[in-house]
Amino acid sequence: MDRVLKAFLPMTETAYYILLSLAQPRHGYGIILHVAEITNERIKLGSGTVYGTLTKLQNKGAISIYSDEERRTVYEITNIGKQLILAEIDRIKEIHTNALRFEGDFHD
Repeated sequence: MDRVLKAFLPMTETAYYILLSLAQPRHGYGIILHVAEITNERIKLGSGTVYGTLTKLQNKGAISIYSDEERRTVYEITNIGKQLILAEIDRIKEIHTNALRFEGDFHD
């Protein structure tokens, strides 16, 4: 597990949102649509980026193939992936807490 945490933390926004999207099994295009929806279209992932990141996550055991239908591979998060996303969520919470704590120091 330490190997996976070292490889991915801190996570890129792309990897974070891909893993977040796998709270339920999805195929690549479903991930693209979900990320666009939950980020209010701020993030529009390209298929090359998504599939490259999915391959990296799969190689490290963070996700696995849920089903492989004709031209639609559906991915799911593994227990390792769940530990990874929870570690990243904890890191983001710390960042958020410190942002709120210190943002007033930067206002005129």
